[in-house]
Amino acid sequence: MSVSLDIRLKRANKVYHEGERVSGVLLVNSRDALQHQGVSLSLEGLVNLQLSSKSVGVFEAFYNSVKPQKSKLQPNPVEFSITPETLQNVRERSSLPRFLIRGHLDATSCAVTQPLTGELVLESSEVAIKSIELQLVRVETCGCAEGYARDATEIQNIQIAEGDVCRGLSIPIYMVFPRLFTCPTLETTNFKVEFEVNIVIILQDDHLITENFPLKLVRV
Repeated sequence: MSVSLDIRLKRANKVYHEGERVSGVLLVNSRDALQHQGVSLSLEGLVNLQLSSKSVGVFEAFYNSVKPQKSKLQPNPVEFSITPETLQNVRERSSLPRFLIRGHLDATSCAVTQPLTGELVLESSEVAIKSIELQLVRVETCGCAEGYARDATEIQNIQIAEGDVCRGLSIPIYMVFPRLFTCPTLETTNFKVEFEVNIVIILQDDHLITENFPLKLVRV
């Protein structure tokens, strides 16, 4: 007897959130007469970890050591000032246009369910501004005695200003952490999942000004 089963859900993308009902139909194809005593369905969850080629073989050395960690949220606002002198990894600093950018982040220790907030002010710039963006990066580090591998991935990029913004104007910083690509910061002996946010200012001549802030995400 040859029997085939096919589950067809009444949703194209098959993405569900907590509290939503999963509905659809079960198609049973059989060449012969078929009797049954009822149909039961079970749901199983699956997490697929994709490693880069340089991390192959490293994960197995430490995956059993990862345990949930308990963290407390401690507010720690950070003020920043960006000028040509504060930039890192600049070869010809004298060729950069003059600019001054001030601002603050309300916290760098953030609840993963709450937005990242702050404020940015463009005090002055010799060159017109093209765009101001927030870039969220997930950094995964794994290793053992043989060495460590570090992989940084951009998981979100949002624009908070476009065009040559007014000087002295307060620009809100507001970023909701994407639930499918973020998690509480995790750090063990052999494995770390960390997050960073970059404030990226793109000048009209396509110069990029970037300021990096490490984040600690917690679940409270």
